[in-house]
Amino acid sequence: MNDDRSFFEELANKKEGEDPVPPLEGEAAFAKSSAQELRTRELDEMANDDEGQLTIDVYQTADMVIVESPIAGVEEKDLDIDITSDTVTIRGKRERERRIREEDYIYQECYWGKFSRSVVLPTEVDADRAEATIKNGVLTVKLPKLNRLKAKKLRVQKGE
Repeated sequence: MNDDRSFFEELANKKEGEDPVPPLEGEAAFAKSSAQELRTRELDEMANDDEGQLTIDVYQTADMVIVESPIAGVEEKDLDIDITSDTVTIRGKRERERRIREEDYIYQECYWGKFSRSVVLPTEVDADRAEATIKNGVLTVKLPKLNRLKAKKLRVQKGE
């Protein structure tokens, strides 16, 4: 029995004398976050190997989820954004204006060509009301949150 206890304490990274494990709310939040990260990774792995991965920031306000990404050198016509109630995928391409021979590079850190990024959102969003803008080389996608708990008034109409 002591062996079982040691095993589970080790699994939980808990040592004797330390504070107890965080409350269930924290564990549930961590589990949800981990599941979202795993699903996001799976979506990104499905992307073609010939594509670069877009860097993004995702944050939220009380009524929006916002995705921002530096996409300097990308034209609006070369972007494709797909939104579902719980995911957003951004695809595009960054084209060079001129061809440079491989042996002429001293450093090559910029990605040129096709790129994509998919992310699982922390809450449901209203894809129909989403907006995307580019300003100073930064793409901003605003995704209004859905509030399924909010009551909606429905008017009864006279039937025919």
